[in-house]
Amino acid sequence: MAASLPLPWARSAIPWVTTVARLVLGGVLIAAGALKIGNPADSVVAVKAYQLLPESIAVAVGYALPIVEIVVGVLLVVGLLTRVAAVIAALLMFAFVFGIGWAWANGLRIDCGCFGGGGQLGVGQEPAYLLDILRDFGLVLLGAWAVRFPPGRFALDGALGLGGDTHDDDEGDH
Repeated sequence: MAASLPLPWARSAIPWVTTVARLVLGGVLIAAGALKIGNPADSVVAVKAYQLLPESIAVAVGYALPIVEIVVGVLLVVGLLTRVAAVIAALLMFAFVFGIGWAWANGLRIDCGCFGGGGQLGVGQEPAYLLDILRDFGLVLLGAWAVRFPPGRFALDGALGLGGDTHDDDEGDH
């Protein structure tokens, strides 16, 4: 059976869903980066706790991660370079899912460091790996949506004519 076009109301909802996906994913990245940027040493400790990267790379990632999160988050929120930013965001979230899964599978007892802090958990503290993985995988899906259907409404890409799939029913307000 041939695939049919979505219903008109569904087609007109796509840019709005993209906008919500961009704003949620971008907001989470900005918050995560902002909570880490003031104390990059904690970010380094969190990255090292996963025991996935060599020391020198873990240090570089720990220092760079908050900056990358904030920059990519801002690009998503304003809708500039939406597809590129969404690809980077989705890959970051997928890397976080992988890292948390790795920690869980290898019996590490760490805080994910997703929103600051990180490192080994104290006595009596339990990791929340399943919730962290589900949250981050949901964010991967938001990134994938924004890659597939950029730029959404109220995006600089649309205003500047840079933008992705504009769908026939979009009338300039993206």
